[in-house]
This record gives sequence, structure tokens and C-alpha cells, in this order.
Amino acid sequence: MLRFFEVYSDKFQSLISHYSKKFNGNIIRFLIWKGEYLSDKNFLLVVSIFIGILAGLAAMFLRTTVIWVEHNLASSSQFSENYNYGLLFYPTIGLLITAFLGNRIFKTDFGHGFTDILYSISKKDGKIKFSNIYSRMIGAIFTVGFGGSAGLEAPIVMSGAAIGSNTSSAMLFAKKQRILLVACGVAGTIAAIFDAPIGGVIFAAEVILFDVSIANIVPILLASVAAKLTALLLGGDDAIFTFRLKDAFQTIDVPYCIVLGVACGLLSLYFMEVVKKINKLANKIENPYLKALIGGLFLSALIVIFPPVYGEGTMLLKSLLSGSEIVIFANSIIFKELPPQSVFLGYVVIMLLFKCIASAITIAAGGSGGTFAPSLFLGGVLGFTFARIVNITGWETLSESNFILFGMCAAICGVQYAPLAAIFLIAELTGGYELFVPLMLISAVTYITVTYFEPHSPYTRELIEKGDIIKGDQDKKVLSKLKINKLIEKDFKSVPEKGTLQDLVGAIQLSHRNLFPVLNEEKEFVGMILLNDVRKLMFEAEKYETTPLRDLMQRPSEIIEYGETMDSVMKKFENSGAWNLPVIKKGKYLGFVSKSTIFNKYREGMQEENQQIW
Repeated sequence: MLRFFEVYSDKFQSLISHYSKKFNGNIIRFLIWKGEYLSDKNFLLVVSIFIGILAGLAAMFLRTTVIWVEHNLASSSQFSENYNYGLLFYPTIGLLITAFLGNRIFKTDFGHGFTDILYSISKKDGKIKFSNIYSRMIGAIFTVGFGGSAGLEAPIVMSGAAIGSNTSSAMLFAKKQRILLVACGVAGTIAAIFDAPIGGVIFAAEVILFDVSIANIVPILLASVAAKLTALLLGGDDAIFTFRLKDAFQTIDVPYCIVLGVACGLLSLYFMEVVKKINKLANKIENPYLKALIGGLFLSALIVIFPPVYGEGTMLLKSLLSGSEIVIFANSIIFKELPPQSVFLGYVVIMLLFKCIASAITIAAGGSGGTFAPSLFLGGVLGFTFARIVNITGWETLSESNFILFGMCAAICGVQYAPLAAIFLIAELTGGYELFVPLMLISAVTYITVTYFEPHSPYTRELIEKGDIIKGDQDKKVLSKLKINKLIEKDFKSVPEKGTLQDLVGAIQLSHRNLFPVLNEEKEFVGMILLNDVRKLMFEAEKYETTPLRDLMQRPSEIIEYGETMDSVMKKFENSGAWNLPVIKKGKYLGFVSKSTIFNKYREGMQEENQQIW
């Protein structure tokens, strides 16, 4: 059976490759025609709209399919009037199927979508594999549709980014335009699935691009609008959830917003730490099926005690917003009716802590999902709990629905490190901007809280530590994109370690360089000889056979290891004062890197960075 799937998976990939070649031929003919009738600027706008339409289609397909799967599983497993026993085994089955898809069919690690996108932009010029258009979505159908405690946003955003990347490559756009169109795909998927076109634009600019000019944001706007209109045409007016405000914001709520902002910041930090620790533990399990099985069993155990951690949790948020908290105990084996308020609130607080664990297990076990929807759940439920506690104590009468929205905004900001996107997203979900001021306040408080303890987002932290991504400093950003393997100069004539001055003179006659690496019999670098150091000896022919090269060579003060970061390379140039340094790989000589070559590439990189995309 496994062999059957592997064979047909390879045939499917070959089929895609075959038709893509034909498609590329048609694309080239189209581009020739385009060159006569459309300017590059206008063509980029047309392509951004096209990407937005595709992103909208992908988002609606995923959302509709997951809802269909959830509905059918729920209706087919209601064996008891009081309990849905499908909750016990569906998450495990979903994770096992996802593990099979990732290892046998798509041969990829579903991983964390946003981190993969940022790495592709930083190190691969925005190039994302074509298979990511559909692989993450299919994995999410089984992970989330079967009750995995994760969100659809990471898989669908990865699909949108892959749509933008592959469309731009097909249309032969340059690197800068490709990265912009990746952002267009991201904005389109967020706009379609959340019914929030402005939130999609802000999220793409804030999380994916980091820095973008006002002029370059126009294509992202068009993609977001196109995706939203596509969703509407497909009947997607019912997004993940929408809400119309019931209560106006009161200025007396300001102190409570500040307290909730700090609380959401701390909960976000706890969530990120749990994800990090559980992912580290899961990485110790090499067998993907064993990892999925263990993760699924732990997840099922948590669902038995805390049923609301099943799935995305958006239905629970909808119920809380409508004032129906009894849904928290649906399918509960502990409570059959609403318990006293003290017990109820204690149960909810403990559930929040275990929701973090459930989401972390789902992702670490190989599931295709993200932390976006769980952060909405955490913030919304914490906001509801906080407002209920204040109301019970009699300190003030707070709008529980408003504080659910405040908590959602704060948690998005705290987990995603995207304060502006959080503000606009929640503002659009409520259908207006009546809560804009408190959303700004609580987002700012939460952001200050999380960045005080952890300056970098969970998506960029690991990449920054590895030097794979650099934010803010444009000089370092350009340097980080330079790669040693593309800077090595190999036109230096080497001489043998056991050779004499005669061998060196012969190399000098054949070389136009003034530096000669000395290698041993294993082609390992042992030193180098500078032309200026032997210039006088060259005219003393009687010493040609008697002067060993070992007496003439010198050991450089610094040696570059293949694969070193450019930051490290530049420090070695600074410390040594040299203009050329040797590059070795496991002791073997590869060539030299010149400081002047690095400067030339750096200058080209700066010019490219400062070039307007659109």
C-alpha cells in the first residue's frame, strides 16, 4: 500500500513537471506579447490582482473543506446523547494521516509556515517550492479538520506565499518583485479567510516584508481586495467569525485594558515558551509516525478533560461573544451543567494553560497548522474571564464581549508580534472602528510586555540566532545575503609544500596574481607566499633548487571556513588587516576571498535594496 502511494505520488509530481514545461512555453509567448502592450509597472499590478484571486480561491477551498470535514465527523460519531466519542480518536487519526502525507506523499516537513516564508525571503530570494501551494492545505484538512488544536492561517498563508512566488517566477520577475508578490499572496489569504482586507495588507507588510515603502504597497492592496471580492463571489461572506458591537467603550475601562494587556502579554510568553519546549522534546523522536501517535494520544487525553481545546476553537469564541458560556462544557465528562462561578472561572483558567500545551503538541507532532487561531482563542477566553471576574467582584461593570475582542487583539499582538495587524484585524471583524482607541492601547501594552522579556518574535528568533535573517540594519542585511561560495576566487596558482623556489618561479610565470597558496599532498592549505616577499630571490637563479618553499611561506593570521557568515568573515578581515584570506573546507583548500570583491558585491546589493520595486 505504501509503495502504491509513493509510486503514484512520484507520477503526480512528474505530471505536474511535464505540464509546467508546456505552460512555461506559453508563458514566454505571453511575455513577448505583454512587452508590446503593457509596461512593467502595469503588468506587476495585473499579476498582483491575479495572485489575489488565486489566494482567495485557495483560502475559501481550505476553509470550506475543513468545515465540511468537521461537520461530517461530528455527525457520524455521536454514538451517545451526552458525549461525542469521536473526540477521543479523531485527532490521533488526523495526525497520523498528516505524518503519512508529509513523509510519503509530499516528502516535506510541514513545520511553521511563517518561519519558512521568512527564511525563503531572506536566503532564497523569495523562491518557494510549487508543492507548497497544495501540500500545507491538504495537511491542514486532516490536522485541523480532525480536531488538531491549531489554526488554518499558517498553512493557507504558506499556500498564498507559494502562489505569489511561483507566479512571479513563471512571469520572470526579478527578486525584489518576487518578494513583493509573495507578500501579495499572504495578504490575499488573510483578507479572504478573515474577511479583513486591510488587516491582510498590514499583516503582510508588518510580518513578512518588515519594511515597505508606500508606493510599493499598492500591489498588496490590489491583491487583498481581489482576494476579498473572490471570497464574496464564492459565498464567503461568513468568514472565520464576525461580530457586531453591542456595547460602547467607556473611558473607565482604560485601567482594566492596561491590566488585561499585561496579562495577555504574559500568557503569550507562556504560550511561546511551551511551543518551544514541546517542539524540542518532539524533535528527539525520530520516527514521524511514533511522534504523531504519541502527540495524538496526549492531545486526546487533554480533550477528554478540556473539550474546548478540540479544533481551532472559533465556535467557542462565537458562543462567548453571543453570551452563551455553557458551550464550554459541551461534551464534558466532568460537568453536565454550568457549575458555580468560582469553579467555572477556575476551570477556564486551567483550560487556557492546557490549550497552550494542546496547540504546541499538535504542531510539534507534525501537524499542519499554526499559532494564529490558538492565540485568538487564548486572548478571547482570557478577556472574557477577566471581565467576568471584575463584574463578579463589583469593582466595575465591564462589557464581556468587548473584552473578548480586546483579549483577541492583545494575544495576536503578543504571539505574532504584529501590533498594527492585530488592531486592524479585530477592528474589521467588528465591522467598524468604534473600539479603535482601546485596541491601540491594549496592543501597545501587550507589545511592550512581550518585547521586554523577548525582543524577537517566535518566527524570527531562531532565524536571527542563526544569522539567517537580520531586521532593521540595512548594511548587515545586505552583507548577510552575500554567500561565501559565490565570492571565492579560484584563479590562484598553487605550489607544493615540498617544492622549491623553482616551482614558485614556474607558477609566477603562469599567473597574473601576486599570491600563491601552498598545499600539501592531500591538497590541504598549509600557508601562502606573497610575490613581494620573493621578488629579489627570483633573480638569484643559483638558489632555485636549494631554497625550499617552507622557508618562504607564511601562515595567514585568519582563515575562513566554508559556510561562515559574512559578519564573521568581515571581522576576520578587520582583525587581520589583509585584503585576501584563504577559504578552506574541512582543511581542504578552496580558494581566496578578496575584500575588494566583497565591497563590490556589497555595493551592488545596496543599489538593489534601494531600488524601487514598483
